[in-house]
Formats: sequence, structure tokens, C-alpha cells
Amino acid sequence: MTSTTAPPVTPTRVRAATTATYAAFIGSGFAFASWASRIPQVRDRLDLDASALGLVLLAIAAGSLLALPLSGPVVARIGSSRTVMVMAVLLGVGLTSAALGSLTGVVPVVVGLFVLGFANGAWDVGMNVQGTVVERHLGRSIMSRFHAGFSLGTVAGALLGAAAVALHVPVPVHLTGVAVVVVAGVVWQARRFVADHDDADPDPAVEPPRGGALAAWREPRTLLIGVFVLAFSFAEGVGNDWISVAAIDGHHVSAALGTLAFAAFLSAMTIGRWFGPALLDRHGRTRVVRVLAVIGIAGVALFVFGPSPVHAFAGTMLWGLGASLGFPVGMSAGGDDPRRAAGRVSVIASIGYCAFLSGPPVIGFLGDHLTVLRALTVVAVLLGLATLLAGTVRPLTTTRAEAPLPK
Repeated sequence: MTSTTAPPVTPTRVRAATTATYAAFIGSGFAFASWASRIPQVRDRLDLDASALGLVLLAIAAGSLLALPLSGPVVARIGSSRTVMVMAVLLGVGLTSAALGSLTGVVPVVVGLFVLGFANGAWDVGMNVQGTVVERHLGRSIMSRFHAGFSLGTVAGALLGAAAVALHVPVPVHLTGVAVVVVAGVVWQARRFVADHDDADPDPAVEPPRGGALAAWREPRTLLIGVFVLAFSFAEGVGNDWISVAAIDGHHVSAALGTLAFAAFLSAMTIGRWFGPALLDRHGRTRVVRVLAVIGIAGVALFVFGPSPVHAFAGTMLWGLGASLGFPVGMSAGGDDPRRAAGRVSVIASIGYCAFLSGPPVIGFLGDHLTVLRALTVVAVLLGLATLLAGTVRPLTTTRAEAPLPK
């Protein structure tokens, strides 16, 4: 553990940390969407078919999945601030390597994407830890707004990517510039994080039950929530990776319009995450996520089978809105019992992240036989499963039918 003496946590410092945490979430989303917006150009440059592209994209998920179990001890030892700063630099290296590698071959792109995924996974844990610290100091929950900030960053990255495609900016120039801006901005802001814990804190919280993580793997409710989260994560991840490709190849729009379709998907997801808490407070988790899953199914169907690009664009927005709240609601359901939250959230996240590992190759392999556009119907099937599992996220509290999420 780091032993530096933290300065007093004043309201001014908490406000600065809040802004810095938003910056970390926005920067992460901006970097990711910048890469995703140029996937079609990298594919064409390397002459990859759908299955090969799916395997290349798998490198990001593999790096993230390796980082997730390792990042907890790292954050505990060096703190969320240093973790985010170090990983921002590493992500910049990975993004630049993948961009430059697109000029030479598949191997350097895969290596760069693996590094990018590893850095993004640890960065994600670090900034979420800081988010919980800020919440504790503010005395209210604003985590959903931080995640909306991530989505806002993805929208900005996608729009910049669309502009770069329209202006014929080379992939290495575009993504290297993004890497420099993100690294500089996030490292500067992360220095303003507050300490993850206060040495002067009174008695520590009640220790969770022993073997919590292992016990959670034997809980039917926890496992079903994990599958629920996996379905929504698959919908989100496939949208991120394949919407622009499917729009260009399946609906025969230009590269710039294909990237704008991706931006429309991200915009709808951002709106859902920003305004979703009010719906959850009013109508409860189960009803809201079930309706959103149905909206997502309609959006996927409209995107895949719509007769024109206009219908496809409308479909991407419904798809993004439908996928917006599944992951955060699943995390909230896992944390209903504070004593067992760590184990349950860990299990749910581990199952959910399998979607990011399986999504690219599944769509890629199906795309070789059905076309990428038709392969996306798998998303609708999984969202249909999510509607059946929506009842599992109902709060454990028995005194109220549906406990509102904190504002």
C-alpha cells in the first residue's frame, strides 16, 4: 500500500476530484470510440475478411480480461490516481502501435490492441474505484452519470472519427493525435483524484463473509444476473465493433455515413444512461430493463431488415437506447447486500465480460456464412433472453417491491 500522507479532503478538492473522474471516464470512451471509428479502414488496409477481423478485435477483450483480476491488487497498492495515470500512458502506446501497425501487418495491430485492452481494463477499475470514493465524500450516488460521461466520450470520438474519414485523414495520424490528447488530458486530471482511503477513518466496514467470491459462484440469482449482464454486454459490444462495418457492407452507405451510424448508436446509449436513473426510480429495475430489452430487439430488427439507410439509422438509435442500462443495473443488483457485494459483483462482471471476448469472433464467423448484417440477429436473440431474466435484478429488499436507485 502506498504510505503517502493525503492532504485534507475539502469540498473544493472533492469538486476537483469529481471533475477529474468525469475526465477519466470521458477520456476512456473517447479513446475507445476513436479506434472503433476506424475499424473499417484498418480492415480494408489489411484485407481482412469478417472472421479474421473478428479474431483481431478479440485482442482487445483478451487484454481487458487479463487486466481485470490483476488490477484490484494494483489499485490497492499504488492507488486509483497512479493506476489511471500509468494505464493512460500504456493505452496511448497501444493505440499508437495499432495505428502504425495498420501500415505494416496484422501482428503489430494485434499486439497494439492487446496492450490497449489491458490498459483499458485496469484504467476502468481505477476510475470506478475513484468514482465510489467521490460518491462517499459527496454523500450521494453519481456513478451512473460517470458512465454517461464515458458514453459522451464515445460519441465525441465517433464524430471525430467520422470527420477524419470524410476528410481522408490517415489512420495513423488520426489515432496518434488522439493518443497524445488523451494521455496528456487524463494524466493531468488524474493527479486531482482524492485518496482512495483516509488513514484517519474510524472503524473499518464490516468484513464480508469469508469465501465470498467462491460462494457467489454457487448462487443461482448471481449467476442468472451474470447471464443477464452478458446479454446486454453482447448487445453493447457488438454494436461498438460491427455497426459501422455492417452499415457500409450491408446497407451500402459511405464510410463516413457508416461511422455516423455508429455515432447514432452511441448517442442513444448516452441519453439512456443520463436519464435512466429517473425511470428506474419511478418504475423499478425489472420493468425498465425489460422494456429496454424489447426496444433493443426492435432496433436490431430495424437495423438488419430495414429497407433503407434511414431505417437502419433509426434502428441503431433504438438498439443503443435498449442496451444502455443493462450493465449498470446488473452491477447494482449484485451490490444489493453490501456484505456480499464484492464477491457477487466480481462474478457478475466476469460473466458479463465474456460477451466482449465472444462477440467479435461469433459475429465474424457467422458473417462469413450469413453476411455481417444478418449475423447481428444474434443480438436480438440474446436480448430476448434478457427479457426472460429481467426479474433476477429485482432488489433483495423485501420491505419495498422496487427500491429506487440512489440519485
